[in-house]
Amino acid sequence: MGDPRRILTPAETADELTGTAFVHTGDRLDAAYRTADFAAAVRLLDAVAIEAEAAGHHPDVQLGWGRIAFELSSHDVGGVTSRDLALARRIDALADEHGARPGN
Repeated sequence: MGDPRRILTPAETADELTGTAFVHTGDRLDAAYRTADFAAAVRLLDAVAIEAEAAGHHPDVQLGWGRIAFELSSHDVGGVTSRDLALARRIDALADEHGARPGN
């Protein structure tokens, strides 16, 4: 999975996503987390923003009271790549560090 421009299939990403909140559907990875409140969701978003900037790869985000959802896709190639997998794993770790739990 080394080529950052090669589109990956759900079968190729399944093992790497096991144990995370992320699901590979169609041409993207999706995950939603529950947080204690809006401020906790914003703090998680802030932590993810720092990682995304460092990686030069940015998720689409939906933010609400006690909820944050991420959508990852490599728009330049029209699908999921190793860049998305790396950021998904990092987001999931940050969610855990911030006390966020998988769920809508």
